Amino acid sequence: MTDIGYLSALALGLAGGGHCLGMCGGIAAALNLGGERSLPVTIAYHSGRILSYTLLGGLLGVIAGSIDLVAWTIALRYLAGLLLIGMGLYVADWWRGMLVLEKAGARLWQPVQRLSSRLLPIRNPLQGLALGLCWGLMPCGLIYSALAWSATAHDAVYSASLMFVFGLGTLPAMMAVSLGADRLQAFLRRRGLKLFIAVMLIGSGIWTIYLVASHGAHLRHAAPGAEQGEMDHSHMGHP
Repeated sequence: MTDIGYLSALALGLAGGGHCLGMCGGIAAALNLGGERSLPVTIAYHSGRILSYTLLGGLLGVIAGSIDLVAWTIALRYLAGLLLIGMGLYVADWWRGMLVLEKAGARLWQPVQRLSSRLLPIRNPLQGLALGLCWGLMPCGLIYSALAWSATAHDAVYSASLMFVFGLGTLPAMMAVSLGADRLQAFLRRRGLKLFIAVMLIGSGIWTIYLVASHGAHLRHAAPGAEQGEMDHSHMGHP
């Protein structure tokens, strides 16, 4: 595991939280409309939301890691870098290609949306937790992109931990909506902050691709399916 992966996940979460203020933020606000307004309910909702990200990340990590091929591992590292660049461009509103993932997940969201609508208005922490678990599947381009990116870690635990950090990064914006913190919401919507995060993500993506290209030989020896006894460089340039 490398620091660049967790820093990128945190940056994605901050960007995702700000991006979702107009989408899932509406549901977070609904926790304070016509239902129980207690802090335990709000905490339960956000705990369920972060748990859903973590579980989905772990599941995708298992699927990606089940293919035991060296070329597949290296391809995933390149894909991780490209996704970081794509998400940076998306955050900065310079390229909207990541919306393809959002459209692909829209059908998956429909049955979940019907279930989540039955949980409103929220009256207790258990309902808040259930709604949070549902909301991890909402059709948000940054959430789906983050899930796809975390899967390139090729490891269930690492993928899950990346999505957990992503979820923590979304907390400032989402808690601001839940608790009515208008100043924090305004700060997170600032163009300058979005551009800073975007440049950080693009830089991380370029660095990841550079590391994979520079250490390709080491990665071939260390990736799953390589001969045993080689020095482990598999985490160099991990997303």
